[in-house]
Amino acid sequence: MQKIAKLALADGSVFTGTAFGAKGEVHGEVVFNTSMTGYQEILTDPSYCGQIVTMTYPQIGNYGIVPEDVESGGIALQGFIVRELCEIPSNYRATQTLDEYLKAAGIIGLQGIDTRALVRKIRTHGAMTGVLSTEDLDDESLVKKAQSSPELAGQDLVSQVIPKAAREWKESLHPLALSSSTHALSGNNLTSLAESDYVAENSYHIVALDYGMKLNIPRHLTQLGCKVTILPGNCSAQDVLDLNPDGVFLSNGPGDPEPLTYAIETIRSLLGKVPIFGICLGHQLLGLACGCKTFKLKFGHRGANQPVVNHDTGQVEITSQNHGFAIDPESMPDDIEVTHINMNDNTVAGLRHKTQPAFSVQYHPEASAGPHDSHYLFRQFYESINQARVSSGSSQ
Repeated sequence: MQKIAKLALADGSVFTGTAFGAKGEVHGEVVFNTSMTGYQEILTDPSYCGQIVTMTYPQIGNYGIVPEDVESGGIALQGFIVRELCEIPSNYRATQTLDEYLKAAGIIGLQGIDTRALVRKIRTHGAMTGVLSTEDLDDESLVKKAQSSPELAGQDLVSQVIPKAAREWKESLHPLALSSSTHALSGNNLTSLAESDYVAENSYHIVALDYGMKLNIPRHLTQLGCKVTILPGNCSAQDVLDLNPDGVFLSNGPGDPEPLTYAIETIRSLLGKVPIFGICLGHQLLGLACGCKTFKLKFGHRGANQPVVNHDTGQVEITSQNHGFAIDPESMPDDIEVTHINMNDNTVAGLRHKTQPAFSVQYHPEASAGPHDSHYLFRQFYESINQARVSSGSSQ
């Protein structure tokens, strides 16, 4: 017998469906993701910490769960909502069903609601706090809980997902990922980057600051031939510099960037001392460290189909995105320039420092799972390190 579960929103709306995964009750910011595939990568993306994620694609779970495809050590999101759960997956790589996976992880799932109505409400009124429960099924009680639950803005969610200690990263891309399209920047064109084009092993040392990093990011850096050391995102600039890095990577992560004053100060202290490349939250933190301001988007960008135009090449990239905050273009100081724009709403999707080797994008170039249009950015980061070494007279 299927168990009833309910989602209540702070605006008084209640959606009733059936439960899967774990039992219990959670609160979080209710958001939606428009990806047609990649639900496992979404579940294991630490950037969803504090959120209840709704998938717009109607059937989820049809290819099960594959251990090699996880993007972190666990699931950070609060709850998972789908229109229809596939209970019998078909995939030779799968080891368990989505239901079994969520149950083992203690994550509540909700299926059978009108996800189209829920998404339209979020698009119209904005992302809002909600309560997902299999225990309390009283509508009035759940709405009151949703209205009294804390909002995501202003919280430091990074502290909940950062690693406890530094570690060396050795793993490169999976053979299936290598068989996909990978790109490098060549003049004004995106051209194929063959495996033989990667640089020699351990040619440069990259320190990756982990604010809730997806694991396919260090895989890309290692695939370039770089030595990769991962540090917790709350480390100091001196912690980074003590490792004598050739470049610093700023990872993705959850929530509002402005409360992360420790990270902003670290990045500000590293500017001009080492080339920097940031993505998603790392992009926002780099902007704040350079004097920009951020603002909360109405419902955010979450999906694998976000069109971005690259001002350097004039080309459009289809990108994977997951964020609820953006850089305010009116706040940019004179030494910062926009490099990419989101074509759906003209928000800033990339920036670059005019005098220091530092750049960032508001999306996921590692793109696990897909698309792969933006893989070239990792090569661009490598080339910025090489140029910095040449300029300093210490080229390899």
